[in-house]
Amino acid sequence: MAETLLDPDEPDPVTFDNEAGRSVFFLTCDHAGRKIPRRLDGLGLPEHETRRHIAWDIGIGAVGRQLSRLLDAPVVLQTYSRLVIDCNRDPNVPSSIPEISETTEILGNRGLTEAARTARIDTIFRPYHAGIAAALDRRAAAGRATVLVALHSFTPVFKGVSRPWHAAVLYNRDARLARPLFELLSAEDGLVVGDNEPYAVSDRTDYTVPVHGERRGLPHVEIEIRQDLITKPAGQADWAERLARLLPAAYAEFLRL
Repeated sequence: MAETLLDPDEPDPVTFDNEAGRSVFFLTCDHAGRKIPRRLDGLGLPEHETRRHIAWDIGIGAVGRQLSRLLDAPVVLQTYSRLVIDCNRDPNVPSSIPEISETTEILGNRGLTEAARTARIDTIFRPYHAGIAAALDRRAAAGRATVLVALHSFTPVFKGVSRPWHAAVLYNRDARLARPLFELLSAEDGLVVGDNEPYAVSDRTDYTVPVHGERRGLPHVEIEIRQDLITKPAGQADWAERLARLLPAAYAEFLRL
């Protein structure tokens, strides 16, 4: 019998806003939330650790929701912390349920039974991606074009090393949308933009773009924004407005290819 992970009063792992939005863009926020199921007792972490970047992509949920409104686009957000299970990792990859994140040991992830791992996959990971897949299937059945935009944020300092980029554009096998977006972002006054840095999309380090973008043959891009720029509402609004302006322009360039 499968282990029960969530109590009846705990929130669903998937938040889906504006599914009826008319935009071609479809937004995902794999690391929007930082909740930890009550039964996991905080994964053995003090509260302040669950507020750090190791637990979630700070600010990106708010950016995603505002961008959803500005574009009239659907947005799917994960409720639970990536320390419980990372919804942008294949569950077969060891970092899917990390025992250490940056330099912090995650004691509640050590020595998990197969049943405990399966409970996290079945309760959090699968419903999130099933929700994305079902929504994309509905759009395809209705003959709607779709552009997948995976939204993330990154810490300005990682293991003591400062990161100079304000934002980054990530891709794997298909850079047709990423390339014009990179050029447009780079033309913005004062922005330093990473081209597949500080991260790059791969089958081992990512799930949403390879599975929902590449396998379906959808135009797609992954966007990273530095967290200190979107911690506060003003910065969140600025970046949502910037992306609402540049994403359609980048897609127009894509269509001309």
